[in-house]
Amino acid sequence: MDLEKIREEIHPHERKVLLALNKLRGQATPDQILTETDLKELVSVMRACSWLQKKGLIEAIEEKIVRFFRLGSEGVKYQKNNLPERRVLNVLVKERKISFDDLTKKCGLESNEINIALIWLQRKRWAELVYEPDESGVRIAALKITDVGERSARSKGSDEELLSSLSQTEEKSENELEPEVQYFELAVEQLKSRKNVIQIVRRTSRTFKLTETGNKLLNLGIEVTEEISQLTPEIIQTGAWKKVKFRKYDVAAPAPLLHLGRAHPLTQIIDQIREIFLEMGFAEIKSPIVESAFWNFDALFQPQDHPAREMMDTLYLSQPKTARLPSESLVESIAKTHENGGTTGSIGWGYKWNKEISKQVILRTHTTATTIHHLAEHTQPPVKVFCVGKVFRRERVDFKHLPEFYQVDGIVMDKGVTFSNLFGVLKEFYRKMGFEQVRFRPGYFPYTEPSLEIDIFFPEKGKWLELGGSGIFRPEVTLPLGIEYPVLAWGLSIERLAMLKFGLEDIRTLYFCDLEWLRSTHIL
Repeated sequence: MDLEKIREEIHPHERKVLLALNKLRGQATPDQILTETDLKELVSVMRACSWLQKKGLIEAIEEKIVRFFRLGSEGVKYQKNNLPERRVLNVLVKERKISFDDLTKKCGLESNEINIALIWLQRKRWAELVYEPDESGVRIAALKITDVGERSARSKGSDEELLSSLSQTEEKSENELEPEVQYFELAVEQLKSRKNVIQIVRRTSRTFKLTETGNKLLNLGIEVTEEISQLTPEIIQTGAWKKVKFRKYDVAAPAPLLHLGRAHPLTQIIDQIREIFLEMGFAEIKSPIVESAFWNFDALFQPQDHPAREMMDTLYLSQPKTARLPSESLVESIAKTHENGGTTGSIGWGYKWNKEISKQVILRTHTTATTIHHLAEHTQPPVKVFCVGKVFRRERVDFKHLPEFYQVDGIVMDKGVTFSNLFGVLKEFYRKMGFEQVRFRPGYFPYTEPSLEIDIFFPEKGKWLELGGSGIFRPEVTLPLGIEYPVLAWGLSIERLAMLKFGLEDIRTLYFCDLEWLRSTHIL
């Protein structure tokens, strides 16, 4: 270790602390160091000690919790006017006995102080409750001074000593107060049990000691000299820069961590997903979160009596009550497909399709409502689009379910596209997201056939996690729209993907205002 270099670079405050420790026989508390220097604040001492510790010049040899006290709002009033029970005792010494009715008038108590005074008079055994007849013979309650009260009237109690030693503007440590107050801990407990009388703050107190390296540095000799930390126009203009000493800086010294504003981790994931699909040649489409049942369910060949349409699964709007449907010819084509298959070659669902049900207004349950709407307006290939947006379902909130969450949907419509193309697109997407192991399992969705579930392997947990569904739109979906070519489609959960990226066990963490997690989480 180059002591000469350290001696040149240490801050003037560090020099003062080292010299103070040397004067205090090598070890002292920050308060003791403060009294031996001309530093104005304890924080300056603590900061200098922290720097010296990192340089190995001092070490903390003892840490303990110290209580600091100051007056609360009620304590200020009691310090000025005495405790309520003391005011009553002062009158009792003269009158020996006081009726309850006279407490306010003779003792100057406020209405909220009467009960306080009665409780503490009996707890301290300064007075006792008696019932004696008045002039008319009616027994009335009164307070009578006791022998303990007689003796206590001549001196302050320990709680009163502590009260008089405190200030509202300055804190005092227990080390300062304990020698001044008899039965200190009892006094603390008594005042602490009263509302807003004293305030107690606990802080960690340390004792610092010079290390062997610190002693060697002092033996080399150090002195406190004025140094300039900033070059100003005045110093340059006057030529004073030729005479002053400039402070040297250690560019490797620890600096405070700055928490600059940045996007939420979930927003960063969404931006990354958006960027990947754009790189893969997709165009982004958007639509409102309020959708008609027609586009959310009917156009996707989901029957009108499907359980997902029930109130317990889907969020319906009361205003507006109904949505506008597309052209009559398209509505008629969808209706016939549901009823008997129409021109698709299917037998349909075999029920009477209801136009009024399709007009219901909902919060969309998937972003597939956006992609199918886009397909209806773009029936000729090629179509290669994706949609990122929030969807809503009546879910009970738990560690893996939320009533609103983000989803990314995508479709590819072109001549000759096959299942292999679907595998390739999804595997490439997840590879770009950082997941190499992807598997597909047979699944079922009302609007795709064949259908696949998409799983990602999570190495840290050693298990597979389902992230979404995919497939090829059924003829009952595409033909009524006038589309004659295969359409590859998928819908992926973004929150579950984010849980994998961030190693989370609870999906709700993504929406908690945990500043420490938000500041420390990065997706790259």
